[in-house]
Amino acid sequence: MSTVVLLTDDAELITELQQAFAQVAPELRVLQAHQAGAAEAEVAACWFPPPGSLQALPRLRLIHSVSAGIEHLDSSGSLPPVPVCRVVDPEQRQGMVEFMRWAVIHYQRHFDLVLANQRQARWQRPPQCPASAYKVGVLGLGSMGSAVAQDLAGAGYAVRGWSRSPKTLAGVDCYHGDSGLPHCLAGLDLLINLLPLTAATERLLDRQVFATLAPGAVLVNGGRGQHVADADLAEALRSGQLRAALLDVFEQEPLPAAHPWWHTAGVTVTPHMASAASAHCIASQIAENTRRLSSAAPLLHRADPALGY
Repeated sequence: MSTVVLLTDDAELITELQQAFAQVAPELRVLQAHQAGAAEAEVAACWFPPPGSLQALPRLRLIHSVSAGIEHLDSSGSLPPVPVCRVVDPEQRQGMVEFMRWAVIHYQRHFDLVLANQRQARWQRPPQCPASAYKVGVLGLGSMGSAVAQDLAGAGYAVRGWSRSPKTLAGVDCYHGDSGLPHCLAGLDLLINLLPLTAATERLLDRQVFATLAPGAVLVNGGRGQHVADADLAEALRSGQLRAALLDVFEQEPLPAAHPWWHTAGVTVTPHMASAASAHCIASQIAENTRRLSSAAPLLHRADPALGY
């Protein structure tokens, strides 16, 4: 019997995963780190694994993120030299498409201003901007970013996308590399960030990026909180260079009650809800990779820790 150890301090996630594994892979022994036999685990299912927890597994053969990202694995220190996999959930991708479609419509149609006017009992019809005239950029053209960009292009928006390496997407003007980023950003009305968090992308969303966007542009961050230079964002909002920011991810989650984003004019805070893989999907994919590990078959959705995705 193969053993999977759950390495996370999120008690709710542990409960959900234990129930899901019991349904989809009852043949697996799924343990928490403190339980007897956990040190024998060959597979570690991780979400911000505690420091040293991975290094304490002498029989470890696979590190499996329970999310689409792997940057949270760094919390455990240097990773053991074993394969790293992540979860790819089509439903999670669709959830991200829906969230970003809502975000774009919300600002394109000025619903943020309408809601602010309602609080003042102010009747003012905002100007209507056609989708074809509304310039949207998507940073990160992986599985979710590509789906978001193509969905918006299909809805008639003027969409640009940027990635580290070249991509081709129908209806999307694609740019890549350091030289392509300014061309992607220039004059955008709304910028969506769905980049993986790496050393190269940390604090990428800074004053230089904001200054390249159209005056009064909007930032929507669905990547990671560390992508944003907070002080630069606050200044861009104060100056009016940015009209608004929709933030779904933060360096510290839950966002502390005393954090200024809760009360900063123009900022909308959502509780990391843009999209999430289901516990059923997570357990199914980890179980499948555990079976593949046992039979020496190719693993699904391998990631490269050196690249960060």
